[in-house]
Amino acid sequence: MDPVTQGTLGAALPQSVAHPHKIGLAMLCGIAGGMAPDLDVLIRSATDPLLFLEYHRQFTHSLIFIPLGAALVALVLWGAVGRRRDWAFREIYLFAGLGYATHALLDACTSYGTLLFWPFSQERFAWNNVSIIDPLLTLPLIALVLTSRLSHRRWPAVLGMLWAIGYLSLGVVARDAAVEVGQQIAKGRGHTPQVVEAKPSFANLFLWKTIYQQDEHYYVDAVRLGGEPVVYPGEVVATLDLSRDFPWLDHNSLQARDIERFRWFSMGYIAADPDFENRIMDIRYSLLPNEIRPLWSIQLNPQSQDSEHVAYRVSRERGAGTVGRLWSMIRGLPL
Repeated sequence: MDPVTQGTLGAALPQSVAHPHKIGLAMLCGIAGGMAPDLDVLIRSATDPLLFLEYHRQFTHSLIFIPLGAALVALVLWGAVGRRRDWAFREIYLFAGLGYATHALLDACTSYGTLLFWPFSQERFAWNNVSIIDPLLTLPLIALVLTSRLSHRRWPAVLGMLWAIGYLSLGVVARDAAVEVGQQIAKGRGHTPQVVEAKPSFANLFLWKTIYQQDEHYYVDAVRLGGEPVVYPGEVVATLDLSRDFPWLDHNSLQARDIERFRWFSMGYIAADPDFENRIMDIRYSLLPNEIRPLWSIQLNPQSQDSEHVAYRVSRERGAGTVGRLWSMIRGLPL
């Protein structure tokens, strides 16, 4: 999730159990603990563009790391502020630990993938029940956390936790409903995929991206939930076949190994980009949920496949009318 939501939820949990006179301390420590795991984004390499993909949402997000992560946050807070204000270290540690504990579980609710059981498992957990940014989750939570701080009462923070749990639970219900519609779409095409996945579109729980694989192709569509679901038929792309798509690639080369790293990060949802030569895309994310145009991809170089890593590409380009089309889809209007 975005850092604002992480910090706010991180504050809500310790506030909900703190003594009224400690609400401010709980808020500060909870915000710091709730945001701290994302400091792993600083782990980067000038020569290996994919290194940050391996470490983001890795050890700092593992459930086993919570006690150590909380201790590091508490030490920083105690050294920077706590000693001068005579704050008890055990309280700082408790509040920071509660905030830290919310982070990975909230991240796992998105589609990105979180290594909850590192180092015992390399599985990336993605429950797909909330968008990475969702103001309907975040804004009420911010209001309740601030109300708790200003009133020195626990109940607004408790209500904030209940709101977050309820909203994320609603996301599970919506996700399952979108999967069911996705299965109906596949059945209508005469397909019988083993798995249909649904992922929320940007900042809402109404519009979903469905993905399934049939034979050697991925099928992407959008589903707007409601009394009568609206289906926005999408695009089809061939699954990645290295021998077909990149016949020049040495399968023992550095770039071939980078492709496997990108496949692991993308949880298998990769394909050759039909619009750019020698580019492989992660089809999970796109600005419009019925499109395959990726937000990120990797660029291969046939001339340096064993001497340089692949290049990492991020695309934020929007075609004409993209925002308007997305808003129309969220409202369930015809395109």
